Amino acid sequence: MLGSGLSNQVGASVAALAFPVIGPAGVVAVRQWVAAGVLWAAGRPRLRSFTAAQWRPVLGLALVFATMNLSLYTAIDRIGLGLAVTLEFLGPLAVALAGSRRRTDALCALAAAAAVVVLARPSPSTDYLGIGLALLAAVCWGCYILLNRTVGRHLPGLQGSAAAAAVSGVLYVPVGALALWQNPPTPVALGCALAAGLLSSAVPFLADLLALRRVPADLFGVFMSVNPVFAAVVGLVVLDQHLAPAAWAAVLVIVGANTVSLTTASAPATAKKGSG
Repeated sequence: MLGSGLSNQVGASVAALAFPVIGPAGVVAVRQWVAAGVLWAAGRPRLRSFTAAQWRPVLGLALVFATMNLSLYTAIDRIGLGLAVTLEFLGPLAVALAGSRRRTDALCALAAAAAVVVLARPSPSTDYLGIGLALLAAVCWGCYILLNRTVGRHLPGLQGSAAAAAVSGVLYVPVGALALWQNPPTPVALGCALAAGLLSSAVPFLADLLALRRVPADLFGVFMSVNPVFAAVVGLVVLDQHLAPAAWAAVLVIVGANTVSLTTASAPATAKKGSG
């Protein structure tokens, strides 16, 4: 789990090193192609056997893939890694809190909302477009979770995710071709983009599979809450991006809200299981 989280954020920071040369769109295109190759090899989808009912959520997931990564990487380029990933993390937090009637979850939602206000507080240097793109990535991540569940019910194994990644990779062929034609890549920039694809797609995918065989899903979800902290630390070390003390506090509040929500939600189920 530690390797998955760190690899994902280091991959994003390495991707940011290529932004000045080929831009976020060029980097995302390369990352999508790498992800498509990795997931296709792992899932080996039988596309000809897909029905219309199976294709609909797959195509929705492909659009989410394409939009989520481009909006996130563009946000990273504008507002920094730590802030962008923290705002993006509101997506899975919203999914976890949606529909809950527990007072604890309501308090967690209020705490997260207050932290977002702190992160987006008006100032002469506030980049509202960057914040908006990070929040769009959050919406996409929430949709990704919901669509992934639907795809998992309609298709066996990893076929649905692999097909969605492949479609997303095809969608990025013209985008990537245009971006790389307008901004010819240097060997270093292209290497950074390829490394980002491996570190943010292949390594986390394999690491998560191995981790979920050994730890409960609720513990895995709680641990993934530290990704915004990883992003802020990696952004500081690799990209020299400094967060203000108030921003650090807001990051920790959002991480804490997710952790409290997940741990308190799993505790009653665990207790009930033990009493039976």
